[in-house]
Amino acid sequence: MQFLFTDHLLDTDRRELSREQVPISVEPQVFDLVVHLMENRDRVVTKDELIDKIWHGRSVSESTLTSRINAARRAVGDSGADQALIRTIARKGFRFVGEVETRPGHSVPAEPTAQNGEFHAALALPDRPAIAVLPFTNMSGDRDQEYFSDGISEDIITALSRLRWFFVIARNSSFVYKGRAVHIGEIARDLGVRYVLEGSVRRSGERVRISAQLNDTSSGSHLWAERYDRDLADVFAVQDEITEAIVAAIEPKLYAAESFRAQQKPPGSLDAWDLVMRALSHYWRITPQDNLAAQTLLEKAIAIDPAYGKALGLLATSHISGAHMGWASMTTAVPVAERAALAAVEADREDAWAHHGLAYTYLFQRRFDDAVAEFELALRLNPNFALGHAFYGVTLCYSGRWQDGDAAARRALRLSPRDPFAAIFCGVAAYAQFIGRNYQEAIRLARESLRLRSDFVGAHRVLAAAAGMSGDRLLAATALAGLHRAQPNISLAWITKELPMKRAADREHYLEGLRRAGMR
Repeated sequence: MQFLFTDHLLDTDRRELSREQVPISVEPQVFDLVVHLMENRDRVVTKDELIDKIWHGRSVSESTLTSRINAARRAVGDSGADQALIRTIARKGFRFVGEVETRPGHSVPAEPTAQNGEFHAALALPDRPAIAVLPFTNMSGDRDQEYFSDGISEDIITALSRLRWFFVIARNSSFVYKGRAVHIGEIARDLGVRYVLEGSVRRSGERVRISAQLNDTSSGSHLWAERYDRDLADVFAVQDEITEAIVAAIEPKLYAAESFRAQQKPPGSLDAWDLVMRALSHYWRITPQDNLAAQTLLEKAIAIDPAYGKALGLLATSHISGAHMGWASMTTAVPVAERAALAAVEADREDAWAHHGLAYTYLFQRRFDDAVAEFELALRLNPNFALGHAFYGVTLCYSGRWQDGDAAARRALRLSPRDPFAAIFCGVAAYAQFIGRNYQEAIRLARESLRLRSDFVGAHRVLAAAAGMSGDRLLAATALAGLHRAQPNISLAWITKELPMKRAADREHYLEGLRRAGMR
C-alpha cells in the first residue's frame, strides 16, 4: 500500500518513506509506528495499542514512547508544537490527522511476470545508456493540475531525446506506469533501461515545487536528486526553466555513471563507447597527464570506429584545450585538432561534440565568425550542453563581445552548477568582466573559480591581470606567483602569440594588467 500526504510518500511494500521522491532515513520501529497510525487514522490509537503492536507488549517507558513519537513526527515533517499530522489526544493517545491519498501497492515479482498466459523476459539493454522518465506525481491534491505534472515529464523526455548518445524510452511506454505503484526495478526490466528518472510536482497558490531523482537500477543507488521552488508568474516559462535544469543536470551524471561502469571492465572487453567514457573521466580532471590519457583512449576508440563523431570531436577539443592551458604547443595542436574535427563533422553532422571540436579549432585559427557559427550549431543540436555554452562564451569574449560572453558563461553555470567544469565556467565569466573593466567582479569570479579548482590556469591569469589593473599590488604579486606555479611557461610573449584576441585593444588591456602585476 502507498500513502500520499503533504509532499511525502509512504510505501509499505518497499518499506520506504520519501519526501518529494527523496528517501528519508527512518528506523524500522519508527517506520512501523507511522504505518500503524496511518492505517488507523480514522480513530485515536491508544498508548497501550502502540506498545502492543510496535513493542509486542514489552515494558516501555513513557520517555521511550515519547521519543519514538517525536521521531515519527520529524520523519513526516511535523513537530510536537505544530501537531499538523500526528496529534496527541490528551489522556487517550495519538491520531494521524493529515489528509491522505491511498494507492494499492505492487510487490516486485522474483521471476518474469505472466500476462495472458505468456511470460515476458526482461529486455536486453541497448548499446547506449538507456533511461526512462516516469510520469511525475501530482502532489497538489487537485486532479486538474495533472496537465502540469504530465507536461514536465513529457518535456524532459523530448529534451533528453535530443541527446543522441542516450536511448530514451518514448512517452507512451513511460506513461503506462502513470498512477501505478510499480518498483523501479520492475520498470527497468520491462523497458530495458538502466536509469529511471522519477519526480513529483506540487503547486500551492502562486508557487510550484518540483522534485526529481535519477536512479541507477543496476545498483539500486540514487545518482542525483534536486528540488526546485519557483513562482508561477509565467507557468510555461517556469516549466521550461525547470525542464532545462533537470536535463542539464542529468547529462553529466549519466556520463559519470557510465565512466565508472567502463572503469570496472577488463581492458580487453572495452568497446568504443567504453573508451570514450573513460576518456571523458580523464578529460574532466583538467590536468596535463589526464588530458594526454584522454587522447590515448580516444585514439583507441577511433581505431575501433573511425566514424565515431563524438570521439573525434572530443579528441579535437582535448588537443586545443591542452594548448590553451599552456600544456602543449598550439602550432602542433591545431593541425591535429582540425583533422579530427573535420572528420567528426563528416562522420556525424548531428553530434554537438563534433561541432564543438570544430568551433574550438576555428577559434585558435582566428576564424572568429566560423567559430561562433559552429558553436551556435552545436548548441542548437543540444541546447543543454553546458560545456558548449562556456566555450561559446570564451569565443565571444575573444571576439570582443564580452557582455554576450558573460551571459553564455553564466548560462553554463545555471544549467550545470555542479559540473566538473564549473571552475572553467566561473573563469570565463571572470575574463568577461575583466574585458568590461569590472575588475572587482573579475577578481571575485576568478577567486570562486580557484576555490573550485586551485590549479585552473585561466583563473590565475585573470586574477593576476585584474589585480594589476585594480592597483592591488599585494594581490597582484600573490596571483602572479600562483600563475607561474600553474603555468611555468607563461610570459607576455606567450599571451601575445597564443591567445586569439580579435581586437588589439583587448589584447593590450590584458597585457597591461599582467605587466602591472609584474609579468615580463
